[in-house]
Amino acid sequence: MFQALHWGCTAHWIRGETYAYWSLRRQGYVFVARNYTPRGIKGEMDLVGYDGKTLAFVEVRTRTLRKGLPALPELGVTNEKQHLVIRTAQRFLAERYVGECPCRFDVMAIDNCRVQPPVVRLHKEAFSPRM
Repeated sequence: MFQALHWGCTAHWIRGETYAYWSLRRQGYVFVARNYTPRGIKGEMDLVGYDGKTLAFVEVRTRTLRKGLPALPELGVTNEKQHLVIRTAQRFLAERYVGECPCRFDVMAIDNCRVQPPVVRLHKEAFSPRM
């Protein structure tokens, strides 16, 4: 039973990131990385792409709505998670030799409901480096 739940959650996670990828592409984002994982440190970046001349590091949060459970998956981007995302972004910039360009951290929240299309909220500049 645990394995079935685990795979179900993983499939749900993949669908959310894939939905976010295509949704943001339609909004003009040009992606340079998906699921970036730096060598040697903990962390993973869901999506990295340019929104115009700004390099956006996008954290995707998906939640399936169930009776009695609140939505707002973006609330899962805690201070600890922000710190991890910022450190991962710094490693990305160093490894990819990205020159001077404006950068920002976006959060895309997706509320899934089995009988309706997902509700999507994009929070541009959801947080900033405080290092």
